[in-house]
Amino acid sequence: MRAVRIAALPALLTGWLLGGCASGSTLILAEPLCSDGSGSADNSVVLMAQSVPTASLVPCIKEALPLGWSFHHLDAHNGVARFWLDSDRDGQMAVEVRLTDSCPTGGTTRVPSDREGMRRLERVDRISPTYAGARYYLFDGGCLTFVFDLHGESAGEALGLSSQVVGVVPRTALAAQVEKKSGGRLSLDPRPEDGG
Repeated sequence: MRAVRIAALPALLTGWLLGGCASGSTLILAEPLCSDGSGSADNSVVLMAQSVPTASLVPCIKEALPLGWSFHHLDAHNGVARFWLDSDRDGQMAVEVRLTDSCPTGGTTRVPSDREGMRRLERVDRISPTYAGARYYLFDGGCLTFVFDLHGESAGEALGLSSQVVGVVPRTALAAQVEKKSGGRLSLDPRPEDGG
């Protein structure tokens, strides 16, 4: 899989060190926060948006992770961006949060959505000895997936808590952020004639 082309955005905005990006190796970044404290999304959220250019919404961590949960790492390539959450009860990389342009929905069940503007589907692969499966949220141009393999005694509660702290940022807001931070020199989705 080819690594996402970042253009000059990271260097201009924060001076990111992206040594492995061109080779397609995993990027280990700070938490993809919905707000970096200044009202802007963290630059790793911008990277995720660039990875899936069709997605109208981009996932991010909207609040402090619950006690016992921590961010593991983020991996972004052309067509997919994902990050993992660790749990002291449910294991390392217990929940994967994945953004793609579409997702497989075979074997899923539609359930009422807890997210406005998103259709929710669930697939449970097993309930014992671990609780494993996927929760899908479909929206314009994308799919937000929570892939889980939970080992704790309250696995359903753990999935609920982890999905509560993950929010989304509209692509339009990220585009405005990039334009503002770059003084209008860059765009989130460069046109081919811009060299992006």
